[in-house]
Amino acid sequence: MKNKTFKKLVSCVLVATMAASMAVGCGSKDETPTDDTGTDAPTDEGKDDAKEPADDAQEPAEDGGAYTDYSQGFPETVTIQIPVYDRAFEGWDVTNNYYTQWIQKEFGDKYNVNVEYVAINRTNEVQDYMQLIAAQNAPSIIMHYDMPQAVNYYGEGAMQTLDLDEIAYYAPTYYEKMADTIAKYGSLDGENVFFFAERQAIYYNWVTLIRQDWLDQVGADMPTNLDELNEVARKWKEAGLGTLGGEQHVASFTMEYPFFNEDISDEEYALYLDLNVAPLTWEPTKQYLKNLNMQYNEGIMDPEYYLNPDDASRKADFVSGNAGTYAFYINSSTDAISSLLANDPDAKVACLQVGGNSVTGNNYYYEYPPYGMIMGINSTATDEQRAAVWMFLDWMIQKDNLFFLQNGVEGENYTLNENGVAIQNSDFSGESKLSQNNNKDYWCLVQEVVTYDTEEGTYQYNLTNLAPNGYEYIIEDAYKGATDNADYGIITPIFTKAVEATNEYSGDLNALWQEAEADLGTCKPEEFDAKYEEYCQQYLDAGYQAILDEKQSYIDEGSFIL
Repeated sequence: MKNKTFKKLVSCVLVATMAASMAVGCGSKDETPTDDTGTDAPTDEGKDDAKEPADDAQEPAEDGGAYTDYSQGFPETVTIQIPVYDRAFEGWDVTNNYYTQWIQKEFGDKYNVNVEYVAINRTNEVQDYMQLIAAQNAPSIIMHYDMPQAVNYYGEGAMQTLDLDEIAYYAPTYYEKMADTIAKYGSLDGENVFFFAERQAIYYNWVTLIRQDWLDQVGADMPTNLDELNEVARKWKEAGLGTLGGEQHVASFTMEYPFFNEDISDEEYALYLDLNVAPLTWEPTKQYLKNLNMQYNEGIMDPEYYLNPDDASRKADFVSGNAGTYAFYINSSTDAISSLLANDPDAKVACLQVGGNSVTGNNYYYEYPPYGMIMGINSTATDEQRAAVWMFLDWMIQKDNLFFLQNGVEGENYTLNENGVAIQNSDFSGESKLSQNNNKDYWCLVQEVVTYDTEEGTYQYNLTNLAPNGYEYIIEDAYKGATDNADYGIITPIFTKAVEATNEYSGDLNALWQEAEADLGTCKPEEFDAKYEEYCQQYLDAGYQAILDEKQSYIDEGSFIL
């Protein structure tokens, strides 16, 4: 962020109120998995020796204290339920496959733990969780990528408080990596609530594909800002090619980021940035909606964008040739490009220049916090289930086990290059085939992205494994763009108290936002200003003013972390 004075003020408040500092740990793996089973599946043999927790982390009891030793297995079978995102990959059963069976065999059977996976729809995950929570049937781990929603789950009474000594006792390797992060970010209202996956953030796996053949056909250069992108879309329309891809934003609200500028203060960001409640009344959001309205009325945007609430619908528009752009998290097993080529063998794709959809050409982007998945323990979980969860995390974070989950079977799923980097075979379709997101929905509990010992090693892994064979140039371009725009990351402040108004009003506000986005995007241009003011007032009256007031009170008292 640009406002250093405000940041220093908040930092001074935090120094007085927080004892712990955060250090980001980076997992690594540069050697092949051990081959103890004859199938390249690692075991717990050779498990990393546990190290002492960081000095400023809570120390475990020396002799285990009140904690029961389950290292030889639980005397009676313990069942833990682990959430896994169901992203509707064709032919993939997220709860029962080669890797869930391997996990049960290598961890569950060894410790007498029944590991059940619970499918959570990625698009409707909040609704899925809330229904499970209401029925007191939520999984043992309740997780989310965004802190505001994790706080909402806590506000619903869905999570129990944590004993950090207990984590350190049952999961020493995991805790040694994450102790400082848990100490800094894991408390809410003075209670230990959250634990995390480690993160070494990369910003070149989110890409926007653009039809290079369409650019060539209309004689257009690669757009470098929003005005140029809109002009390209006008040329596409004239040539009868297609439109820009569009979507209905139903969660993870970052649609306003391309309209940021250097005049926005840190206090504004703290007040309005919220991944779970769209900042309808904020000027950047108004500019986003105004541009959407223009694109719709000129016919250069998908005319049914409001029917695209998820990745699958946006991808369908792109691969069918209706849309010339598609933004998504790329991975080597994606079928977006292959499906496009099946429909149009002459299609060519490129990576839209970073900043190519922003007003200024500078890519203001959501900067990740120094942790990955945010997790809590279900308030109904027993002591034994909680211990089993900690043991599960500690087992998964061991280098060999994590490497296997991320890469599969050597010689089938991947080969090692001369630098010890696993090169995925994206054409492999055997029993151990990874899910389309490289199995991330299983190992995201302990690590957000695959990392090696060096930044170059991590880049080389991603260069070859994020894109299908022959499309490495997309990652090269995305990496250059991310590097060039590294100074424009915006971190969403984390409030250290629950914003109760968000828990109370977010559901109604999200429904009203979806109505407003559809109406304001499709109304006549001359109707826009009056409609926008009307929706803003409805939004404020429906609870948004209460959210802003509560946030402002926390900002004033310094109860948040930048």
